Amino acid sequence: MTVDKAGRVFEFTSVRYLHPEDQAFAEMLSGWRNQQLSRNLKHETIEQRERVVQRFHEHTNEYPWRWHPAHVDEFFGDLRSEKHAKVATVRSYQAALRAFCAYISSPDYGWNPLCERLFGTHPAQICFDWNTAAHVQEADSQPAKRAFTRRELQDFFDRADDEVARITSARRKGWLPAYRDAVLFKVAYVWGLRRNEVRHVQTVDFSRNPHAREFGRYGVLAVRYGKAMRGSPPKRRSVLTVFDWSAEVVEDWLDRGHRHMTQGLDLFTTERGTLVSGATLLRRFRSYCDDLNLSPGLDFHSLRRSYVTHLIEAGMDALFVQHQVGHEHASTTALYASVSSDYRTRTLRHALDSTLSTALNGNERESS
Repeated sequence: MTVDKAGRVFEFTSVRYLHPEDQAFAEMLSGWRNQQLSRNLKHETIEQRERVVQRFHEHTNEYPWRWHPAHVDEFFGDLRSEKHAKVATVRSYQAALRAFCAYISSPDYGWNPLCERLFGTHPAQICFDWNTAAHVQEADSQPAKRAFTRRELQDFFDRADDEVARITSARRKGWLPAYRDAVLFKVAYVWGLRRNEVRHVQTVDFSRNPHAREFGRYGVLAVRYGKAMRGSPPKRRSVLTVFDWSAEVVEDWLDRGHRHMTQGLDLFTTERGTLVSGATLLRRFRSYCDDLNLSPGLDFHSLRRSYVTHLIEAGMDALFVQHQVGHEHASTTALYASVSSDYRTRTLRHALDSTLSTALNGNERESS
């Protein structure tokens, strides 16, 4: 048996299989991989989904044509109770398993008649609405996740700068990566970038904003590796510079640090010229937070949360902030700052002003 590039299975009837179960399962995974590639999904996404299916297979000790809904209950019950998996993790695992079962049970791909002939049964869908988690709200991140306060953010940046000074004064190696990461954290905040977005920033991504000449050539940042929609390439957007110290941070890095790292266009690289890894950034970020005894709810994404929150607190228009961070919906931006809409803000302001006005008018009448 073999599968084509579209994921359809073809059987060679003259061939006898030594281990038909193992070969059928391997070809199912191969065909599913081809089907997902045709949908333009990322290789990383496909590999992650395959690992989920393999893990489910190992847990049940059964092949896909003998899976049934009770296996779903057992596997995910163990995942929640023993492994303490997060809600989002469980839902993503269930989505992967549902997609695999939909592929192998579809009559379009030919697995049903093959399994009937070889194993006397056929694969079927085992993930349903009644035994899987539903996505019923816009965000289900952990309640502990939050933005930095302004004081915490300043302390964090100071800690990053102090690390560079400490290593330099001790005449030890490592001051350049520490300096790079200190600048990277600041760039992520002042332009509201995700971790992968800031890793891929290049020097040519900056340009002038004719309406904000005070920022020089750093008035606009073109983000080329934004979070992709399903089956689509990375989403692009342009972020206007809003903080007056943004340009100074980048210029200082280009003058004192970047030229020692690489001659390439990438803004943040290792000393070997490769992009700095996300794991490296997370380790240093967590180390600084632990040194400052900051809340575990602060993560790298908190820099982006802080950008949104601080702009809205400063009175920036909510639609402007939404476009800056590249959110499809205003409700997503509102989750970052606990502000849902201009309507709620205006309603609260009107109510407060009316209450104050009524109280003042009442006092004037009493005094007269």
